[in-house]
Amino acid sequence: MHYTTGVKLVLLAALLWSLNGLLIRQISEAGTWAVLFWRSAGMVPVLVAVILWRSGGKLPPVTRIGWSGAIGGLGLVLAFGGAIFAFQATTVANAVFLFSASPFLAALLGWLILHETVRHATWAAIALAGIGMFLMVREGLAAGAMAGNLAALTSALGFAGFTIALRWGRLSDMLPAVVLGGLFSMAAAALALGVTGQPLWVPSRDIAIALAMGAGILASGMALYTAGSRVIPAAELTLLSMVEVLLAPLWVFVVLGETASAGTWVGGAVLLAAVALNALSGARRRPPGLPVDQPG
Repeated sequence: MHYTTGVKLVLLAALLWSLNGLLIRQISEAGTWAVLFWRSAGMVPVLVAVILWRSGGKLPPVTRIGWSGAIGGLGLVLAFGGAIFAFQATTVANAVFLFSASPFLAALLGWLILHETVRHATWAAIALAGIGMFLMVREGLAAGAMAGNLAALTSALGFAGFTIALRWGRLSDMLPAVVLGGLFSMAAAALALGVTGQPLWVPSRDIAIALAMGAGILASGMALYTAGSRVIPAAELTLLSMVEVLLAPLWVFVVLGETASAGTWVGGAVLLAAVALNALSGARRRPPGLPVDQPG
């Protein structure tokens, strides 16, 4: 695959993922756990089909995923569930800006758990990102959206944990672990729905939207991203993934007229500047580890 083809695939994945917030805004009654269940139910069959197609009709044995894949799958439960709740509880701009903190959280976890070296430029970017997150979370507290902001950070932490698990297990293919994460998400959602007494059988329109997000946006985007990421350095992937962060607030503004506060835009701009500076500094070298993005 040529580099330019990889860029096009990753950009298309980011474009698809940027629609998640808009679609979740179309859900009328379903809560976080019901959306998580049905979105995962839509995602898993598509990814299984992609894996079968790539492997000539054979599924890899579960043992190949290993404990690292299982731990990464559990991290995706937090990532997926936190993202859905964040979109429902705060503005889309707030959510996606805070999602973009995931690479920094992954760097910190890699330093603490895997003893990976963190570049000086990354430490500086982490400090700058912390300022941006503080501005946004403080604004969310004043606006009564603290729960949504914390859910967005939990989602970012879940994706960071997923990244670290893949690095720990040296897994070169993330799709089987994502499938496992989808199955874990369905089980966790079903358990939570049973404990809380919330309904799984929500209005058919809500179920259709959630299934479409899983199959048409999350799974398709992940397949495109995985294919494109094979020929693109991790630092450049981080820059390309910012397309999702920039487009997601635009869709809800154009379609629904949803706007964000000044604090959100200022803090988000600081956070995105940190992401861009870290990626640009990393583009001069090819760091080890798996590239990873965060679909909302």
